[in-house]
Amino acid sequence: MRLLDVQNLYKSYDGSSFAVNNLSFEMEDKDFIVLLGLSGSGKSTLLRCINRLIEPTRGDVRYKGESIIALKGKDLRHYRRNIAMVFQQFNLIKNLSVLTNVLTGRLGYHGIGSAYGKAEISSAMHNLERVGLQDFAQKQVKQLSGGQQQRVAIARALMQEPRIILADEPVASLDPATADSIMQYLAEINQEGIAVICSLHFLSLARRYGTRVLALKDGIKAFEGLPSQIDRLRFKEIYGEEAEEI
Repeated sequence: MRLLDVQNLYKSYDGSSFAVNNLSFEMEDKDFIVLLGLSGSGKSTLLRCINRLIEPTRGDVRYKGESIIALKGKDLRHYRRNIAMVFQQFNLIKNLSVLTNVLTGRLGYHGIGSAYGKAEISSAMHNLERVGLQDFAQKQVKQLSGGQQQRVAIARALMQEPRIILADEPVASLDPATADSIMQYLAEINQEGIAVICSLHFLSLARRYGTRVLALKDGIKAFEGLPSQIDRLRFKEIYGEEAEEI
């Protein structure tokens, strides 16, 4: 059974044009799918439809064979436990400690205001160790660099015990060396059995870390295949004739 199956997905914000236009693709357990495309091509909209942060206009998203489009309440929360998000701007609570931010990844299990148990605190420390931040647990997030904050966000995502991580341009605001280190952490997580869908701007990172590429142009699938299949012609088809690879 496929882990994720997106079928003829549409999303319109204004009722006349489509940010995602008749998009279909499948995902297996250990895929690392890289989303490529210009800003405004529909990458972020697609990720938010998968997680039901926004509602698709029509089409279907199936998780382990079951449609998630009509899920509500407790059923939707249970689904979202399996789908963790990592954002470009980190979405951390800057005045709280690193450890507290990581623990918020458990909110889908017992809600706001609940106390965290010893097992959860131990798990949070383990996940901080996985991203090399175990010595920063008591620091306020605002004292950390951008790359360190993104590693906190990854540790928080791992607290959900997800089957899929959706990473929405997680390295767009980072310098190249830091961006590569963040991608290495996501690749290691993927190798441990968690599927990843990651939107990127750099083809070099897609080639290095992706097992498959899904490229969007104006909400339409422009390419799906192996990173190595994106030659100069394919690159121009995705990004336009004037684009140059960097």
